[in-house]
Amino acid sequence: MTTPTASPLNKTVAEARRLFDSGKTRPMEARVGRLRALRAMLAEHQPAFEAALWNDLHKGPGEAQLTEINVTLAEISHTLRHLRRWARPRRAPAPAALWPARARLVSEPLGVVLVIAPWNYPVQLLLNPLVGALAAGNAAVLKPSELAPATSALIARLVPRYFADGAVRVVEGGIPETTELLAQQFDHIVFTGSGTVGRIVMRAAAEHLTPVTLELGGKSPVWFDDDAQLHRAARRLAWAKFTNAGQTCVAPDYVMTTPDRIPALVDALQDAITDMWGINPRTSGDYGRIVDERQFDRLAALLHGTEAAIGGQCDRAERYIAPTVVTVPTLDRPAIGPEAAHPLLREEIFGPILPILAVDSAEQAAQVINGWDKPLALYVFTSRARTRRLFEQHTSSGAVVHDAGLIHVAAAGLPFGGVGASGIGAYHGAYSWRAFSHLKPVLRKPHTMDTLRLAQPPFTRRGLRFVKRLM
Repeated sequence: MTTPTASPLNKTVAEARRLFDSGKTRPMEARVGRLRALRAMLAEHQPAFEAALWNDLHKGPGEAQLTEINVTLAEISHTLRHLRRWARPRRAPAPAALWPARARLVSEPLGVVLVIAPWNYPVQLLLNPLVGALAAGNAAVLKPSELAPATSALIARLVPRYFADGAVRVVEGGIPETTELLAQQFDHIVFTGSGTVGRIVMRAAAEHLTPVTLELGGKSPVWFDDDAQLHRAARRLAWAKFTNAGQTCVAPDYVMTTPDRIPALVDALQDAITDMWGINPRTSGDYGRIVDERQFDRLAALLHGTEAAIGGQCDRAERYIAPTVVTVPTLDRPAIGPEAAHPLLREEIFGPILPILAVDSAEQAAQVINGWDKPLALYVFTSRARTRRLFEQHTSSGAVVHDAGLIHVAAAGLPFGGVGASGIGAYHGAYSWRAFSHLKPVLRKPHTMDTLRLAQPPFTRRGLRFVKRLM
């Protein structure tokens, strides 16, 4: 039998550790060189990435560029532009009780970072965290999703060519390989996926006291009452929901509005869907497919027995589900969560089905949001500043976006992360560099003017009074 220490996967992690321990990942020029290599890998093979994303998810070239390739290239450019400033040692205050003394904060890399990516954005959600890990001076092990096999194979083939020193390594495979990886000791783990698997990752990390960044999704709600901007709002809402066939962790999961607004909103959503994907989205080169039959069957079961206001067509052979809108009346039971009466409101949908829930007011909508787990994102379409403040101040979510959806993910200057059940930690831009670095305090106390003598025995009343005053 092969012992764990002799397994290829264990060897991969051990070699990454040896490279990090050698110090070769730490110099600023090495970090910059690796970020440029990552940029070159993406830029020089864009057609190959587009083809892989089409094979895995039926993502058209435009969507592949917008949501996968370009957003990652922008993250790299932002990091290269600011990295030297982020990494510069910072002066820190020394308390008067320690004077004369000097303090500073020096950043150092954590070590070897594991990135476990999901299948829905298999390029962006694998490589964006890698940007921060490399910028901080770490080595990295990447675990692409086996449910996006074409993208996984492409990345596994390209990474050794662009990172010949082994600073970045790829492990392909499914649950057994992921389980074995999680048994290894890492210095940080990034996982994007479901809360169920997130708990498994966190338990495994706890065995080694490894810090984690978990992006877990949830039911991201929408509030709508902007009648004057109905058609613009509907188009932005439909784009945010049905991009990647709804398989986005920050996709709008359900909409809340007052009963009188529902008919007009449904009509506007129908117009927006037709405008973006045509009368029959099945024939559009810009509309995606469900990743596999298991996910298709789950979504089709949610639609079973439900009358759709828009769409509802399903084709298992093609893994096609049309952009679908379902109206749901207000019910006495909890509106969302495991006890909700309607199956579409019990868990994250993660597909191209958008329920519209009738509520009496924005205040009731806030109560619905607060009645279950904190969402990863909250989208508010309103012209009223008071309503915007209501949702900002009286709900909790990973982010709030007004008058649009999804776009905060592309803002490199903002942290991307959840809160509570929707995630732990955040990354992007400076927040990525910070997540994968340790800010080490460095304090120097000169021997001259040895004020420490006042804090050392034998104690005198006068000396203690002086120290107390300083502190």
